[in-house]
Amino acid sequence: MVYNLLANSNLALALVHYPVYNKHHEVVTSALTNLDQHDIARSSKTFGLDRFYIVTPSEEQRKLAERISGHWQQGWGAAYNPDRKQALDIVRVTPTLAAAAADFQNGFNKPVRIAVTGAASRSGSTALITFRKLLQETDQPYLLLLGTGWGLTDECFSTADLILEPIAGNGIYNHLSVRSAAAIMLDRLRGIEREDT
Repeated sequence: MVYNLLANSNLALALVHYPVYNKHHEVVTSALTNLDQHDIARSSKTFGLDRFYIVTPSEEQRKLAERISGHWQQGWGAAYNPDRKQALDIVRVTPTLAAAAADFQNGFNKPVRIAVTGAASRSGSTALITFRKLLQETDQPYLLLLGTGWGLTDECFSTADLILEPIAGNGIYNHLSVRSAAAIMLDRLRGIEREDT
């Protein structure tokens, strides 16, 4: 059975600013990036998601995220660019992953499961096509975590319900921006399947 999930998508993204690593493999809180907020919200809305979470324990960063969204949700910004307003309407800002999962739980009977991914390959990872089928065939909600900085901590991976394979090119260079990786993943998970012509 294939569920119609457009009205209440069983997939949401969370852009995680803590806990993540810096380039020295230290656990840090990374800084909010305006482009990530805009672009991932636009990609999420395009592919039918109704919630996109920004997770940061920093009160200043949460206020900044709210201010960025607010600019396009009301007043001059909303009138100037209604498409941007629609995308930023789905943004939720939370201090913790637990708070994001609890918010996403609203509207679902089954408990939210956590899926994670990163740039490095990990044994036992689930292929995106397999995850796509899982999302289509069940009403199980999944919160997909995307790490900022130098990626999600090992603890995020060890406590996740599902680890997804990374987006990878055909060379040895593998340093996509998180917003680019998010767009590619969403296309593979929620994009329209077309037959080759």
